Amino acid sequence: MIHIEPKILDRINTWLTPTFDNETQETIKHSIANNPKDIQESFYKDLEFGTGGMRGIMGVGTNRINKYTLGKSTQGLSDYLHKQFPGETPKAVIAYDCRHNSKTLAKVVADVFSANGIEVYLFEDLRPTPELSFAVRHLNCHCGIVLTASHNPPEYNGYKVYWGDGGQVVPPHDGAIIDTINNLDYSDIKFEANDSLIHNISTDVDNAFIDASVENGSVGATQAAKDNLTVVFTSLHGTSITAVPETLKRAGYKNVHIVKQQEQPDGGFPTVKSPNPEEPAALKMALELAEKEGADIVIGTDPDCDRLGVAVRNSEGNMQLLNGNQTMVMMTDFLLKKWKAEGKIKGKEFIATTIVSTPMLHKLANAYGVANKVVLTGFKWIAKLIKDNPGLNFIGGGEESFGYMVGDFVRDKDAVTSTLLACEIAAITKSKGSSFYDELIKLYVEHGCFKEKLVSLTKKGIEGAEEIKQMMTDARQNPVKEVNGVKVARIEDYESSTSKNLLTGKETSIDIPKSNVIMYYLEDGSQVALRPSGTEPKIKFYVSVNTPISSVDGFKSTEAQLDAKAETILKGMNLI
Repeated sequence: MIHIEPKILDRINTWLTPTFDNETQETIKHSIANNPKDIQESFYKDLEFGTGGMRGIMGVGTNRINKYTLGKSTQGLSDYLHKQFPGETPKAVIAYDCRHNSKTLAKVVADVFSANGIEVYLFEDLRPTPELSFAVRHLNCHCGIVLTASHNPPEYNGYKVYWGDGGQVVPPHDGAIIDTINNLDYSDIKFEANDSLIHNISTDVDNAFIDASVENGSVGATQAAKDNLTVVFTSLHGTSITAVPETLKRAGYKNVHIVKQQEQPDGGFPTVKSPNPEEPAALKMALELAEKEGADIVIGTDPDCDRLGVAVRNSEGNMQLLNGNQTMVMMTDFLLKKWKAEGKIKGKEFIATTIVSTPMLHKLANAYGVANKVVLTGFKWIAKLIKDNPGLNFIGGGEESFGYMVGDFVRDKDAVTSTLLACEIAAITKSKGSSFYDELIKLYVEHGCFKEKLVSLTKKGIEGAEEIKQMMTDARQNPVKEVNGVKVARIEDYESSTSKNLLTGKETSIDIPKSNVIMYYLEDGSQVALRPSGTEPKIKFYVSVNTPISSVDGFKSTEAQLDAKAETILKGMNLI
């Protein structure tokens, strides 16, 4: 018999009071009797807002996604909105993805908002997350909510909060909202809807969003080039099916083949182990269809359509998956080319990326005479840059985890517009006798060959959280000074906001919000980052290595050399 700690038992007993419905109480009683370990996991803590909002396993308990945890968050957000906008009727827009219970939970959120006198715009069916970001400003709302767990396993769902600028909430609002939520009891939640304040969203928003995606994602492909491109697309059972095919159609792409087995939205994701386009297995069916159709490019998006995986023909004519950094480099370079050709680079432009993404973005920025701003992981920080720098023009930006944002009409990573941009690049390069892949190698010859590797360790439950915590503690208390004979030149600890030069002993402060990340910079230009995920039970290790390359012909051997070097660094630091 597993012993349940008294403080956890107190939490459980609270949920056995009349504040909670009979079904919830019966489920808890059954778990106590039959699965006490599971009930401990469900109640040992409260779900927290991470880099991507609140995300967790669905079920009863304070550490689970359910009507009460989402209701409490929405009640707290409602109270905060009234405090921030006195004398106004705040407006909120709500979207949801294909996951189990998303539509039901979205209605719960709408009910709580309306019960608190907040006007609600609710999408009538599932929609991509970037469309929610767009809709916040398009409908002049004070905030937005999307019910999604991105590419997590089927048992997960989540809740992302957007502010009036269309970006996810950032300081000071995020902390203030969390404080407001934490000061509430579950009995404070108002669940009784005021239906007169809830409005279903029509196709007007869809059309406006898709038109804006076409405008921002087009970089000059001719109709002949588009006609000569064959595309395979998969929505991986997610929301992108509602927007991507129509966006490509309006942009003039006719040869688009959709993976039919994955076309239907389904929160069980029946054809894949994980609906994550970062993982090659997720695009297996798409790659098979590409061979059958002789496609030039394959694109797959995650369930909420904010990330995309891209595969293109390599120099041997075989389909090859690009990593997120490679896709980001190509997209950024083509946007910069377009801006330069149109005479729009005047010294007040910037691109953006994150601390764990490829340093090659610095090279591109310098080559085109624009600024490259580097922020913490999470597109909310890129959106904040746009808000904080109204005098500067944002061109585009991304992160290594397969997310990209084109322009500022959406304030989050956007796989709809990015899918179009990828097709534009493929069409233009093919029309000029080259290819997406060959142009990427040419960029390496021009700026240096950069290669990144990510290792992600999953550590579930209470014990896993402690393991991750200890790994970060060890890295702080006993930092690596040398890796395979190469000295560590600098260590940055974003939790203490300090940067220490190990060669001189000089310590400086980092002007970036605090985060549980440690960065090692080696003397040879290599970088290593350690970062626990904010939304999943994982710790991630990022390695970036680089070397000059003199010709396109030398790419294969150079890439193999860099792959081996990245592996050696990870082993040398005992990370794998």
